[in-house]
Amino acid sequence: MTSTSTATTWLDPPLPAVREVVARALAEDLGVFGDVTAGLVPEDATVAARIVARAEGVLAGRLAATEAFAAVDPAATVRWEAADGDRVRPAQVLARVGGPLRSVLTAERTALNLLGHLSGVATLTRRFVDAAGPAARIRDTRKTTPGLRALEKAAVRAGGGVNHRASLSDGVLLKDNHLAGVTIADAVRLARRRWPSVPCQVECDTLDQLRVALDAGADLVLLDNMDPAEVAAAVTIVDGRVPLEVSGGVTLDTVGAYAAAGADLISVGALTHSAPVLDVGLDLDVEP
Repeated sequence: MTSTSTATTWLDPPLPAVREVVARALAEDLGVFGDVTAGLVPEDATVAARIVARAEGVLAGRLAATEAFAAVDPAATVRWEAADGDRVRPAQVLARVGGPLRSVLTAERTALNLLGHLSGVATLTRRFVDAAGPAARIRDTRKTTPGLRALEKAAVRAGGGVNHRASLSDGVLLKDNHLAGVTIADAVRLARRRWPSVPCQVECDTLDQLRVALDAGADLVLLDNMDPAEVAAAVTIVDGRVPLEVSGGVTLDTVGAYAAAGADLISVGALTHSAPVLDVGLDLDVEP
C-alpha cells in the first residue's frame, strides 16, 4: 500500500484501532460468501481510480480508507493528494487508487463510508472552530459511535478541535447524577486520595455550585446549560484559577457568544453524534 506519507501523525488514530474497525466493517460487508458481484469481473482486470470530494469540507480518515483497500488486497495502491485537516472543494481529487479491479470494488464502500463519516466529523468541527474564533477551544465528548471513538476523536483533531476524555479512566468528571449520593467537597477529596495524578472536573449547574467546586479544589469546572451571561459571571468568579468549560445545547449560532463570554473550552456532542457525512466518491477508469 502506497501513500504520499507513510508516517502517522498526531492527527491519526492508533493503527490497531483502525485495523480493528476496518476488519469489522469488511466482515459485515462481505457476509458469508464474499463479494459475489465483484466475482463476475475478470480476475486480471486492473483499474486506475480517483477518490473525489463531491462537496466542500475538511478531510479526515485517510488511514482508515487506506487500510480498507490494503486489508482486501495488498496489491491495491493508494496515493493521497490531500492530508487530514485540509479543506477540500467539490470535484477535488483526494487520492488515486490503483490495482486489481475486483479488489478495488470490494473495498470501495467500506473505504468511502469511513472516509465520508470521519470527514463529516472534521467538517462540522471546523465550522464550530471558525464560529468560536481564537478565544475558546472546541472540545468533543464521549457521545461517539460505539467502536469508532478513537477514529472520531482523531477526526475532531483534524477539524481543529481538541479531545475530552477518551475513556472513563482518563479523568474524574463529577456530574449531577454522581452528586446525588455525595457532596462535591467529599467527592473531590476522595478523588484526590484515590487518584492523585488524575484531573478532577466538576459539572456545575449553578454559580453556587461553582463556588463550592472552587473551594473543594477542582482542577476544571464544567458549566452545564448556562447562558452566555451566566458564563461571563462565572468567569469573573473563577478569575483564571481553573479552566472553564461550557456544555449543553451549544450550536453554531450560539458558540461565538459563549467564546466571547470567556469560556476556555466549549464541548459539543454534535461533533460526533450528529455530523453529516461528507459526500465522497470513487471514479473508475479501467486500464487498457
